[in-house]
Amino acid sequence: MYEFSFFVTQYKVNMTSLYLLLGGNIGEKQKIFSKVWTSLNLKIGKIASQSAIYETEPWGFESPDLFWNQVLELSTNLSPEEVLAQTQQIETELGRIRKENQYSSRLIDIDILFYGNQIINQENLTVPHPRIQERKFALVPLCEIAPELLHPVLRKSMRQLLVESTDPLKVEKVTNFPEAHS
Repeated sequence: MYEFSFFVTQYKVNMTSLYLLLGGNIGEKQKIFSKVWTSLNLKIGKIASQSAIYETEPWGFESPDLFWNQVLELSTNLSPEEVLAQTQQIETELGRIRKENQYSSRLIDIDILFYGNQIINQENLTVPHPRIQERKFALVPLCEIAPELLHPVLRKSMRQLLVESTDPLKVEKVTNFPEAHS
């Protein structure tokens, strides 16, 4: 008779807090956002918190179509590069076509705002997002869920950056919209 001992090793998975900004101004926005939430939960990590959805004016270009924007906080064990690859894959799966001019109407855009407190400067990835402080459509929803989050480069909280913002564009809550993890 043989006796087997099993040693169970527990692996500590390092989870990182990740802030993403969703945005889109064409197509069926409610349907697209719902699909994004599902894909993010499956491919990147659990949605830990979410802002309301805000209707915002286009930033950097003219369009009659207003944007919907939302900030999500996720817990992930993916690297920043893996997160970027997954967000771009989700955008493509939902029909996003990238154009030369980055400021244009789009079905969906998923931007990495913060990855923990890391500062990343790579050819295809800059974190924190380099224009957060210029954009109320990012700052307003960020302040809703993480007002004291400290920008690791500017050393200011999201609340402070919003107070100092000179962005004049409209940012208003969308009402009667389901939550991301309902």
